[in-house]
This record gives sequence, C-alpha cells and structure tokens, in this order.
Amino acid sequence: MSRWIKFLIAIGLGAAGGLLYGWVINPVEYVDIAPDSLRQDYKADYVLMVAEAYQVEDDLSLAVRRLALLGDTPPSELVGAVMNYAVEHEYPDSDLALLQALSLDVQAYHPQSEVPAP
Repeated sequence: MSRWIKFLIAIGLGAAGGLLYGWVINPVEYVDIAPDSLRQDYKADYVLMVAEAYQVEDDLSLAVRRLALLGDTPPSELVGAVMNYAVEHEYPDSDLALLQALSLDVQAYHPQSEVPAP
C-alpha cells in the first residue's frame, strides 16, 4: 500500500471521527438564545408574526413586549425598518398591510396611559 493511500485513509477516518463526535456524541445545543441575535430576514419574519398575532389578539401592550425582545430599538423604529425591508424584498400586500397596521398602532402607543391589572 502506498503512502498516499494510507494518508487518504487517515484523512477520511479523521474527518468521519470528527463528524461523528460533533453531530452525534457531543452536538452543539443552543439554550435561551434571545431573538435579538437573529439575522435581519428572520427578525422581519418575527415582526411579521407579531403583527399577525396582534391582528388576532388585539393586545398592543403584548405586541410591544414581544417587539422589545428584539433589542433596544424602539418598537416604532423597528417596525418601520422591517416595513422597508419587506417592501425591498417584495413581501405580499397582505403582509405589508399587517405591518402597516402594527406600525400605526405602535406609533400611537403610550404605555403610561394603561391601567395595571389588580
């Protein structure tokens, strides 16, 4: 057996062992990852899901709390940025209407005016 064949076998066994260890024996487990670590396209999908939930639930304070999970950006700016992203990437008109409705309500949202539940 030549040296090249032994070398290729060793490389193949090492790669197979590494994949086995990384995928089966000790795979990476993500725990408690915050939504603010998402890519921009996934953040846009998240905001769209919040808009869809808001349409059904009609609870603006809950929608704002869900949007707050995406970081320190004010919710009105966040929804506006996602609307721009949605227009650039040609989201359907129904999705744009949901985002527009959420944007208008979030801009008019004043958390001080809410009365806390007893």
